Amino acid sequence: MLRRLPSLALLLLALLALALATASAQAQSDTGRRRHALAKLGAPKFGPDFRSFDWVAPEAPKGGTLNLSATGSFDNLNAFTIKGVAAPGLGLLDATLFAPSLDEPATAYAYVAEWADVADDFSRVTFGLRAGARFNDGTPITPEDVVFSFTAQVRASPSIAIYYRNVLRAEKTGPRAVTFVFEKAGNRDLPYSVALLSILPRHYWQANGRDLAATTLTAPLGAGPYRIKALDAGRSITYARVRDWWAKDLPVNVGQYNFDRVHYTLYRDDLPEFEALKSGDVDVTEENSSKRWATGYDIAAVREGKLKKLVLAKGTVAQLQGFVLNTRRKRFSDPRVRRAFALAYDFESANKNLFFGLYTRIDSIFDNSELAHRGVPTGRELALLEPHRAVLPPEVFTTPYRSPVNARADQIRANLREASRLLDAAGWKVRDGVRRHESTGDVLAVEFLNYDTGFDRIVLPYKQSLERIGIRLDMRIVDPSQYEARLKVFDFDMIADVYQLGHAPGNELREMFGSEAAGKEASRNRIGIRSAVVDTLIENVIYARDRADLVAATRALDRVILWGHYIVPQWYNPTSWIAHWDHLGRPAKHPSQDPGIVTTWWQARPRSAHAAAKAGDAK
Repeated sequence: MLRRLPSLALLLLALLALALATASAQAQSDTGRRRHALAKLGAPKFGPDFRSFDWVAPEAPKGGTLNLSATGSFDNLNAFTIKGVAAPGLGLLDATLFAPSLDEPATAYAYVAEWADVADDFSRVTFGLRAGARFNDGTPITPEDVVFSFTAQVRASPSIAIYYRNVLRAEKTGPRAVTFVFEKAGNRDLPYSVALLSILPRHYWQANGRDLAATTLTAPLGAGPYRIKALDAGRSITYARVRDWWAKDLPVNVGQYNFDRVHYTLYRDDLPEFEALKSGDVDVTEENSSKRWATGYDIAAVREGKLKKLVLAKGTVAQLQGFVLNTRRKRFSDPRVRRAFALAYDFESANKNLFFGLYTRIDSIFDNSELAHRGVPTGRELALLEPHRAVLPPEVFTTPYRSPVNARADQIRANLREASRLLDAAGWKVRDGVRRHESTGDVLAVEFLNYDTGFDRIVLPYKQSLERIGIRLDMRIVDPSQYEARLKVFDFDMIADVYQLGHAPGNELREMFGSEAAGKEASRNRIGIRSAVVDTLIENVIYARDRADLVAATRALDRVILWGHYIVPQWYNPTSWIAHWDHLGRPAKHPSQDPGIVTTWWQARPRSAHAAAKAGDAK
């Protein structure tokens, strides 16, 4: 016989049933929202059941040594501190929540995390960690490790802190779940950005007082495909493939990390580095000298097909390269002075006489993409610029920016006359052939800081052009370690700098061009831009509601930076120049965003006896 429950008990049961139903529905909803990929631009190319990327060779053989090179030196194996000079290749030690695809702009796929759940309003993202994910000492990766990785990296590096400024906290929200909570909704870039967080072992870094903000020459523990095998501090470093790597069979890693060893040798500059390539001590290089690419490879090894020259098209936004004047220096704070430096640079002569016509001039910080400004601003773009009209140069609204053209003698003369007029207007008058400020008497001089003697041939003609308008330029060559140290504290007048922007830019713009970063040691805002308008437009990019909003915001930002004359634009190369020895194999399809040399190439056949002995492969 059934007994009747008291009405309060019935009510509690009903509420419990409702709660269970709600929780079940929520679980189903969360499961349905779980993503195997995060794409900032369009939909991911590969579905949840993909087995490997189509730009790898899934059956690529494992083995051998890849001999690479770098210039300079190093004194640090901790990639997350701004102190010291980090060794090349340290990214091989670590794993990230999601792994970026080398053939899709701003797209990443599940790696340490099995899935991501992004809130509809982009106010948070939750990652579910793989059950088998572990560090290379066998310790499982836990939500506590992810939380530690975030908090420790933000504390160790001002640049990382700026990048993740809108992340309020990371917190454990399940046995294998961690949630990143954002300061406010609408930042579509943040879920992707935190997905690329390197995951560090809490137990390793908290042991024996290890400090992520300090330098170290002790090989750190990671969860990535390689560990450090050998080290000659400052001279060379060798990484060995982790044979029992937990992630080797994941779709994002199939066909990748094929070399048993990756060895870097450090050279004083690029001249001995190139000789090492020609002798077979180095297996492959990405060439960055047009003169060397055009004339330096006329050697027997190339003619015989042993050393191959490879030209690959780039699908990236053009790398922004230019002369940068440090606007923290009072004499360079006036945009008229900076404009004069731009007018004096003769790219056309350099391209013809020095670069063999192989480079393309830069006219945008987003060149080679739809993000670059075009025509005059209209629609959404004009609406973003209009509130700032009173403080912006009128050209922002009336004239598409184009780098000064010096293709003919009359154009060179006209540009130098205009440069002189601007300098006069800024108070820098010529006295006895030298520009002096009419109030202070200071000489308008600039020290060009560099570590590469090969750049002299580019700077010397520029020096002569500047001298024609009364500006003195001195060249200062320092070793790479000193160069990096001076850049970190912005101790320079002028440098040649590069910025690699993406097809879906976001939080990184704050560190490159934002006011906060201008005062942070080791930030990438080496120009020293402090502009409320630039800051506002960067936020417009970051919080864009859709692609059309993003494009409008980048084009507006493009105009403001260019017409602020913060950079003397140089050139970009629309292709990658790669020279490699013929014992290396590579996939039939090359990824559009990166050549993937370390990740996707392999040793296809034994190298020569000489090279094998150098690599330690000789039997």
